Amino acid sequence: MLPSIFGESLLDDLWRTDMLNMDRELYGKHAKNLMKTDVRESENGYEMAIELPGFQKEDIKVDLKDGYLTVTAQKSLDKEEHKGKKILRQERYSGSCSRTFYIGDVKAEDVKGKYDAGVLTLEFPKEDQRKLEEKRSIAID
Repeated sequence: MLPSIFGESLLDDLWRTDMLNMDRELYGKHAKNLMKTDVRESENGYEMAIELPGFQKEDIKVDLKDGYLTVTAQKSLDKEEHKGKKILRQERYSGSCSRTFYIGDVKAEDVKGKYDAGVLTLEFPKEDQRKLEEKRSIAID
C-alpha cells in the first residue's frame, strides 16, 4: 500500500505540462483523460476514434490544413436564473479543448466523420507512399 503522497495526481502536480491544449477549469485534474484517441490501420486507410463524452455534435469542429487534422470541442454553459432558487454548487463549466494530428497529404473530402455515443470516428485513406530511389553510391571529391 502506497502513502497518499503517491496518489494519481503526484506527477500532474509536479509536471505542469499538458499534452493537450485544453482549459483546466473545464475538466480540472481529469483533463488528461479527455480526448483519448485510438488509431487503427486497415488495408486502405486509418480509423481514428476520439472520446468526447458530454459534447454535442454541434460542439465539435474538425479542420484539415497542411496535412494537420485538428479536432476542437467547445462547451458553453447557459446560465439561466432559477426564480427563487440559489445555486449552491455547479459542476459544469464552459471552455474548449483541442488536439492536432499529422495525417499527411490527405484531401478534406476524403476524410469521413461521424459522432455517436460520445465518440468521434474519423476515417481517412493512407497517403500514397513515395517510392524511394534504390541505393546509390555518391562520389566524394
